[in-house]
Amino acid sequence: MNALRIGSVRRFWLDSDAHPSLPLSRAALLVLAVGFAAAGAAGASVPLRAQMVLYLVGMVALNLPHGGYEHFENLRRRRPSFRWRYVAIYLGAIAGFVGLLLVAPVLGLALAVTVAMAKGGLGGVKVLDATSGTEHLRTRPQRWLAAGVRGGAVMLVPIVFHPDTFATFSALMVGLVDPSAFGPYAAHFGTTRPLIAAGYGLALATHVGLGYVRGGGRSWLVDAGESLLLAAYFAAVPVLIAVGLYFPFWYSARQVARTVTVDSEPVGDEEWDIIGGGGASAVALRAWGVLVAGALATFLVLATVYWAVPNPLAGSDLLPGAVAFWSIFISIVALPHVVVGSLLDTERGIWYVP
Repeated sequence: MNALRIGSVRRFWLDSDAHPSLPLSRAALLVLAVGFAAAGAAGASVPLRAQMVLYLVGMVALNLPHGGYEHFENLRRRRPSFRWRYVAIYLGAIAGFVGLLLVAPVLGLALAVTVAMAKGGLGGVKVLDATSGTEHLRTRPQRWLAAGVRGGAVMLVPIVFHPDTFATFSALMVGLVDPSAFGPYAAHFGTTRPLIAAGYGLALATHVGLGYVRGGGRSWLVDAGESLLLAAYFAAVPVLIAVGLYFPFWYSARQVARTVTVDSEPVGDEEWDIIGGGGASAVALRAWGVLVAGALATFLVLATVYWAVPNPLAGSDLLPGAVAFWSIFISIVALPHVVVGSLLDTERGIWYVP
């Protein structure tokens, strides 16, 4: 019996029939969770400045390029008219987010938190669809619950286990527009925190239990194990490090597995391919040109947001100010990433699974 259990656990973690990034992503979060839990028990901690550096390295250098790749792969073979509509709506969503932030910075912060959860949750369910399967998720509400649990771990669990750091940087993010706006809401943090803890705990238990009742099996085992791992990871690892490393080590790595696993022909036709045909050198050069253009466009949006907000570094030192600004900026560009790139693009989308 023990050998059977060990074999089941081993198959879950190694996932030999799937892309290597799946077991590697699980191993990365497990090692970090166990390591930081042990360090916390021993009274050790990582200096805040080092946490901020790790956050920026993970979010800027490691994760941002993958977001660009998702759009590139999605739009690569689409008709030019579709691409222009896509870009126009994308820029409109960015403008709307910036406008909301300037008029109501606390609502802008709430939207930023929601976007982070939606990206992790919805994208995570799509990975399950393409890899281990979602046979245990029988209804649409159950799928939304699965997305809410996975995405909620990214923001809700840190509120419960790392409230001081979360509140500090939330105030800085709001401070990009109005340094005093977050104060009245921070006073209620002691009340909302246990409510969030109870709500998320109930959602996690319901998700795991309902999945077992409605199907169980390997797909449930993978989903339940990963959901519990995410909750443990964001509880044990300091929030800046946890968020900064989650997106490259978990989200991006697992989207690579989804892309590789989905072998259906993409929507569109070779005649609309952005990088076209021809020799390998010509294709590589055109792909490089498209990626450079995307990077310049992203920098232009960043510069526009920096110019638009009254206090781009929130009146703080360079490092915490950069963390606050980047957190808001990445949420601004991630809103259309989720809404335009997935929810509105029903034909294919950035998280395409046939």
